[in-house]
This record gives sequence, structure tokens and C-alpha cells, in this order.
Amino acid sequence: MALRDFLLLACVCVIWAANNIVTKFVVSDLGVPPMFYSGVRFLVVAIAASPWLLPMPRPRWRMVTVALLVGGGNFTLVFMGMKTAAPSAVAVVSQVGLPITALLAYFMLGETITVKRGSGMLLTLAGALVVMWNPRGFEGSLGLLYIVASQVAAALGVMMMKQMEGLKPLQLQAWVGFSAIWPLAVLTALLEHGQMEAATAGGWSFVAAILFSGLVVSIVAHTVNYALIQRYDANLLSPLTVMTPLATIALGVALTGDPFGPRMALGTAMALTGVLVVAVRPNRLFSGLAALRSRGG
Repeated sequence: MALRDFLLLACVCVIWAANNIVTKFVVSDLGVPPMFYSGVRFLVVAIAASPWLLPMPRPRWRMVTVALLVGGGNFTLVFMGMKTAAPSAVAVVSQVGLPITALLAYFMLGETITVKRGSGMLLTLAGALVVMWNPRGFEGSLGLLYIVASQVAAALGVMMMKQMEGLKPLQLQAWVGFSAIWPLAVLTALLEHGQMEAATAGGWSFVAAILFSGLVVSIVAHTVNYALIQRYDANLLSPLTVMTPLATIALGVALTGDPFGPRMALGTAMALTGVLVVAVRPNRLFSGLAALRSRGG
């Protein structure tokens, strides 16, 4: 890989990691309801990517379903999880997306699960459970279970996207944003309260977070990553995207005071080792999931 492209990928991973910290700040410290935050974020994405909205990719029902799964469903669940879970724990638990994708690929696309990949899947899941579990029970279990659910939604969306041809990254972003804003507007109106008060109290911090998440993360970082996917083999890129959870853990410990003891270190090592075992193979499917994970991004 050219040095310039490696530095670009490193920047993308740091941007995704920073977005996890920003999300935690918005939904936890500023107290902005997660569905409202997700809806406003996707409104920014929809406006920015609107020139690529038409013509609508076919089949239309699949495009809308994919957009809802990888967009509104995935990110809203992440934001809901971030309200109670630490960013570093979220970064580790979100790695279950890779074995979930491998499992869905087995059932939906007929891909095989080798002994090596199966071992990696089990190791990743075991690492996530170590992070979630302590002798007194599940720690932050509800928030982290939201993260697991978000990875199921993203993985299912990737499976369905795999069956579409000619879908361009900005076209995907346009439909992700457009499809998400309507159900999220209804859900936040019905299930949340104090949205405008929290956003107003957040002031310029809230505005900066929205612009960063919508423009820098979704439009810039995802587009750069997609271009790198087209240029390099997935078995080269997928292991390098492990920089995202590592950067998230570092930022979480430094900025939000996330605890990082022996249990967290063991779970992180297990999960990331399992991810590497699953990911190191020439298959664009798993790199595609890495492009959609941001762990918030």
C-alpha cells in the first residue's frame, strides 16, 4: 500500500474513532435524545448527498431496506447504546459485526465457514462477552446489547447490498440519509421528549457534532474508505481497520475516563485477534462491512 493511502486510511480510522467520542458526548453529556440526534444527522447527510439521490437504484424496495438497515437502524441503535455504554467497550463489542456477517453470508450467500474462520468468530464473540461480563453480572448490558443489535442490522444490510450491482458510495449515502429521516422523525416525536431544549442547550457544540458526524464522517470518511476498497484487496484493508477500535479505546481512556483494566485488555485482545482471523482473506464483503462500521461511523 502506498504511504499516502495508508495515511488516508489511518485518518479515516481516527475520524471514525473520534465520532464515537463525539456521539457519547452528545447523547450522554448534552443529553440529546439518540433518535433525534440520529434523525438530524441523517438530515444533514441527505441534504449534502442529495445530488446523487436520482436515479433511484433498483430494485427500489431493496435500496430502501438496505438504507434503513445500514443507516437509520444501525446508527440509531449505536447512539442508543452510547447513552449508557463507554466508547471503549462499544468499540470492542461492535467487532461482533464481522462474525455476524460471516454467519449471515453462510445462510444467505452460501459462503463456507472454515475451521479457521469459525475459530475466529468464536474468539471474537468470547472477547465481546468478556468485556460485557463481570462477576456481578453484565456491565452496561442494555447499552452494549443495543450495539450488538446495531451490528446485526448492519450485517443484514451488507448482505442485501451484496446482491445489488452498480451502487455508488455517494448514492448509498443519499438514500441512507433520505430513508432514515422519515421514520426517525416519527419515532422521536412519539418516544422522546425535550429534543429541542437539549439541542438548544447544546448550542454550537451540538451544531459542530452534527456537522462533523454528517459531513466529515459519512460523506468524507466513508467515501475515502470506499475508494480504498476499490483500489486494494480486502485482506489488506480489513486488518488495518482494527485501528478504529484501538483509537476509540485510547480516546475513550484519555477523554471520557473509560476504565481499562485486565478484563478489558483481555477482552479487547481476544476480540481483535478473532477479527483478524476472520478478516484476513481476499473477500470484499468483510471490508464492505468495515466501511459501514464506525462504530458510530
